[in-house]
Amino acid sequence: MQREGCDPENMQAQDFLCDFCGQHWAEDRPMMEGHQGSLICGNCLTVAYTECVLGKVGEPGKCVMCLEDRDEACWRSPVREEGVICRRCARQSATGLERDPDSAWVKPKGDDA
Repeated sequence: MQREGCDPENMQAQDFLCDFCGQHWAEDRPMMEGHQGSLICGNCLTVAYTECVLGKVGEPGKCVMCLEDRDEACWRSPVREEGVICRRCARQSATGLERDPDSAWVKPKGDDA
């Protein structure tokens, strides 16, 4: 998501916000992008992955990352009601962020089968 009132011709790090916690992008806060500019930060991804991939808890919802209504476990942000990520996107985002050479983010361990 983008900060309200930002200049699209001069985007700064503080203009890019996590759709789940509202924190801006920073060197120590890596982010993964979904469809139409949706973003999830590493901190939120850790919680989402732990709960809906490893813990297999959550309820169906419309994922802001893939924009699809999902009939699977989704993680809902405790901060932003519209912040929902499905299990599939949590897995894909975790794989992508862990592979990013500029990120020190590590996927939570457990049985993610």
